[in-house]
Amino acid sequence: MARRTARPAPPSEAPRMLEVFDNPTPRRSYVIRHVQPEFTSLCPKTGQPDFGRVVIEYIPDRTCVELKSLKFYLQSFRTEGIFYEAVTNRILDDLVALLQPRWMRVRTRWTPRGGMHSVITAEHAPRHAPR
Repeated sequence: MARRTARPAPPSEAPRMLEVFDNPTPRRSYVIRHVQPEFTSLCPKTGQPDFGRVVIEYIPDRTCVELKSLKFYLQSFRTEGIFYEAVTNRILDDLVALLQPRWMRVRTRWTPRGGMHSVITAEHAPRHAPR
């Protein structure tokens, strides 16, 4: 019997699919790094796929993001026409709203087009965050 493949949620519903779990060591500042080497979205101008790598780094406070939900969240962008800068900042905004981390950085590196690649970095750094 064929298995159904889950379709990515529409981008408007994507933040609701993210899940958290309690930080097992909230008294310590440590960095969590998640890498998605096969990120895909659509160019809003051409409708062609954009391929990139997403690196999410953060110092958790009370909660951490659950990986399977993060994977499905990132997959939800596969069908969305969105500029590099916008998707990088949306990922940061959604995760900061969910986790309230002590610090977070989202960096995207995009496959070259016309011989040029782009790297976008967005950061959430409250004044009290360790640097």
